[in-house]
Amino acid sequence: MITRLCEGLASRLRIVFYHLLGVRILGHVSLRAVEIPRRPGCITLERGAALDRGVTLLATHDDARIVIGEGVYINRQTMIDASELIEIGAGAMIGPFCYLTDHDHTAGPGLVPGAGPLISKPTRIGPRCWLGAHVTVLKGVTIGEGSVVGAGSVVTKSLPAGVVAVGNPARVLRTLGLEGA
Repeated sequence: MITRLCEGLASRLRIVFYHLLGVRILGHVSLRAVEIPRRPGCITLERGAALDRGVTLLATHDDARIVIGEGVYINRQTMIDASELIEIGAGAMIGPFCYLTDHDHTAGPGLVPGAGPLISKPTRIGPRCWLGAHVTVLKGVTIGEGSVVGAGSVVTKSLPAGVVAVGNPARVLRTLGLEGA
């Protein structure tokens, strides 16, 4: 019981700290040892969002936005890396060790890696989606409402609503019935 009280107090202190830094916190959220290394004003956390230990929210530009919807759960050691927009819909669940990005680097002959401009396209995870452990979601991807992405998958292209997708690159395995969507 004392452990739970200490964890709750620590979460509340983190909420106040990040709110003072500029994170838009819209209602009660749960923050467990998250990392926001820069640009906290680019981040919005909606009511009921819960971010576990080791979650990193990284906005690489002043006009980048990370929007985490109502009731979203993000598990341990997940990184959300935005230069334009990453949006996670209400009720989504993100497994441990996931990586979500909306950009990649310019590449080509004679170019030094990382020296060129970023290439960005918004990335969106729909409401009630579930990403398993170690899922990577790349730039420009939209995952439709209620879809499930299996552990270890790499999502390189958008997925429709209500499907199960797995693999590298992720491919649709099946459509969920009404009870699973």
